[in-house]
Amino acid sequence: MAELTALESLIEMGFPRGRAEKALALTGNQGIEAAMDWLMEHEDDPDVDEPLETPFSHILGREPTPSEQVGPEGSGSAAGESKPILTEEERQEQTKRMLELVAQKQREREEREEREALEREKQRRRQGQELSVARQKLQEDEMRRAAEERRREKAEELAARQRVREKIERDKAERAKKYGGSVGSRSSPPATDPGPVPSSPSQEPPTKREYDQCRIQVRLPDGTSLTQTFRAREQLAAVRLYVELHRGEEPGQDQDPVQLLSGFPRRAFSEADMERPLQELGLVPSAVLIVAKKCPS
Repeated sequence: MAELTALESLIEMGFPRGRAEKALALTGNQGIEAAMDWLMEHEDDPDVDEPLETPFSHILGREPTPSEQVGPEGSGSAAGESKPILTEEERQEQTKRMLELVAQKQREREEREEREALEREKQRRRQGQELSVARQKLQEDEMRRAAEERRREKAEELAARQRVREKIERDKAERAKKYGGSVGSRSSPPATDPGPVPSSPSQEPPTKREYDQCRIQVRLPDGTSLTQTFRAREQLAAVRLYVELHRGEEPGQDQDPVQLLSGFPRRAFSEADMERPLQELGLVPSAVLIVAKKCPS
């Protein structure tokens, strides 16, 4: 019988009897080649040697023979009647063909495993390249976002500086308006001629000349000086405003408040003096003032 011949062939090739029977049963008894494929694919399974719950003959689609029921210890006459008798040469030839088939199946399996390993390596490299591209794109996106954030912060900083400059200009304009109008330009108009000098002491003392302008020279802490002509009726605050606007500091820098001093006689002008006209403070027709940093109260 073909089934028993295939089973014997598998056993002679070195496969355990239980494993060979299981391979033939699970492949539907389609021949040695199918059974060998199953054996080679499942040789590493942990349950490959576990016996089948269904008898081998039932899986083959027939009732068990008396020899199968008796088992290998039964009578040899029944087995001898059901098995074809092979000569030694036929047995060797069949074994040789089976061994060649095993070697071929082994080569095919190795080639298949090699192709699968190569495909896995290609897949791994492809995934690595995709991951590298994704990582590079993520880095580029982060760099672009960082650059946009820096540009936005720079624009906000420039806008804030512009707002500070505009506020300083508005404050200066308001102070100039509050303290009697514009303070004039740096160019100084020619000083008025002093009145005629009395020719002799015997003459009557001349009447006091009323000056409508006064020339103020301001000495700054860094050694430089500013000279400007003001109206005699302008308040001293106009001189202080002129100094704050022209003392050479950059717009936007913190400017310390200044205090005005007269050189001779030594006098420090107070906040109340800032509201008094220059004429009333004795700074007409000309005077020299000194700028000092105002100590915080």
